[in-house]
Amino acid sequence: MSFFQQIFGILQKYGYVYAQGLWGTLWISALTIVIASVLGTIIAILKMSRVKIIKGIVNAYIEAIRGTPMLLQMYFFWLILPRYMPFEVTDTQAIVVALIINATAYVAEVIRAGVQAVDKSQTEAALSLGTSRSDTFIKVILPQAIKNILPAMGNEFIIMIKETALASTFFIPELMTSFKTVQSATFLPIPALTIAGIIYFVLIFILTRGISVAEKRMRLSER
Repeated sequence: MSFFQQIFGILQKYGYVYAQGLWGTLWISALTIVIASVLGTIIAILKMSRVKIIKGIVNAYIEAIRGTPMLLQMYFFWLILPRYMPFEVTDTQAIVVALIINATAYVAEVIRAGVQAVDKSQTEAALSLGTSRSDTFIKVILPQAIKNILPAMGNEFIIMIKETALASTFFIPELMTSFKTVQSATFLPIPALTIAGIIYFVLIFILTRGISVAEKRMRLSER
């Protein structure tokens, strides 16, 4: 049986396994980015705070996350959460929490950079008109910063899709776990891995092109 025949044979028999894995990868990535966007906004605001203690704690958190491997963080939450939480925590929940904590640190830096890229004269003008600092941030700065943030957030989503592959270490239902399942059932590791690789490539290619189109439209709307 040729290599391509092996691939088509696997797809016919185990295509649903890859479909389930793809769904797992997508919902874990989407949930992570949505929650990380909310938490990242809060962390970014705290990092720009004038209170040194708060700023120091936030900086320590961001540096700790950015300075350690994602897999190490997954193991940490996978071991700690089920043991010390007052309620039952599944492996999937522990790994999703790890991904959210990791993504939040990076999203916070993206949002901070986007906010600080807005001309300071915008803030000064709003404050001079009697607008409070909170209203200035929400109504003046944040809408302008979003244009700088969105492309980077799209890239974070793509990165997160790739990061979820590490969840297969803990046999969390996602695409690389599907590969392991099919490999065990067929004893054909290379064709099984090739299928997973093609799915990843097609998915990321579509998302990358979508982000590029969105960026072009945003540039045109600014003219």
